[in-house]
Amino acid sequence: MKNGRYNNERAAKYKKRRRILYWILIPILVLILGGIGYGTYLFSKTKLAVDNSYDSVRNGEASTLRTKDIEPIKDSFSVLLIGVDSSETREGNGNPRSDSLILATVNVKDHRVEMTSIPRDSYVHISAPEKDIDMYTKINAAHAYGGPELTMKTVEEQFNIPIDYYVRFDFEALIKIVDALGGIDVNVPVTFTEQNSKDEADAIHLEKGEQHLNGEEALALARTRHIDNDIERGKRQQLIIKAIVDKASEISSISKYSSIIDAIGENMKTNLSFNQMLSIAKFGMTNTIDMKSLNLVGYDAPQGGVYYYQLDEDSVESVANEFADELGIAKPYPNAAPYTDDTTTTDSSTTSN
Repeated sequence: MKNGRYNNERAAKYKKRRRILYWILIPILVLILGGIGYGTYLFSKTKLAVDNSYDSVRNGEASTLRTKDIEPIKDSFSVLLIGVDSSETREGNGNPRSDSLILATVNVKDHRVEMTSIPRDSYVHISAPEKDIDMYTKINAAHAYGGPELTMKTVEEQFNIPIDYYVRFDFEALIKIVDALGGIDVNVPVTFTEQNSKDEADAIHLEKGEQHLNGEEALALARTRHIDNDIERGKRQQLIIKAIVDKASEISSISKYSSIIDAIGENMKTNLSFNQMLSIAKFGMTNTIDMKSLNLVGYDAPQGGVYYYQLDEDSVESVANEFADELGIAKPYPNAAPYTDDTTTTDSSTTSN
């Protein structure tokens, strides 16, 4: 009886991991549903949305850290998830700063995904000679200076591993997706007050506990960073992701999925083609995927009254080597200590841009 319960719990854990994988690696969850039988209309609509979201980088060429071209799912690959907050466009025209960065590798041989969140205030080198940019500053500035391409280049330089693909989401999509689903149920971990998407102060107030959230409330929960730190903020975003995936898996209305496709198509950019996404979706559907989170560590490092987060060099090197193993390439830091999970991360408030 005990073994049966253990197997059921294990199966439930794997099911949860697979559902989360769909969101992380396939920027449109409905692509999977459209591909396996939700009708020609929905499938075609999804393809059109993805095609319109396609935005090449590096002139379509592979990373300079690659010795050959790769193709998912024939090869293991990396993907950088870039979250941007549309309200930051108030700072001026052009690209906003990135609000969240998640670097993930997909090991197609061992059916495993490893990922790490990169704090938005991480102090890094950003270089773009063609734009006369050569500075040390927050990693979130890379997107403002050069969009996804410079962000990929900056992360590549930091970890010394190839960044093959990117998916950029505008947080506006979150509002539309949640509203299209009719809201989501989330166990809000803390009582707080936050501005809304129009930057109106104290417009959203949520109490701790089980809540049914609309799009604006979900965005407030995902974006707030003044109440604690970036680590806890990441946990809240994971709660929202899970709630969205859970709710999406329950609905059967094509009209709702159609609205979700519209929301994502209008607020997403990626250098993954439709066929590549479809291959990844099939991979996720036909394999049990093991998920592993890697923790970067560091410390608060303010300079001149500006807050920065200094990533620990040993931590970066051990995480980079772990990713290299997953990609099947040589370790960039052969003398670094193996990655371990017994480290703790310094709390860091991220209240500035």
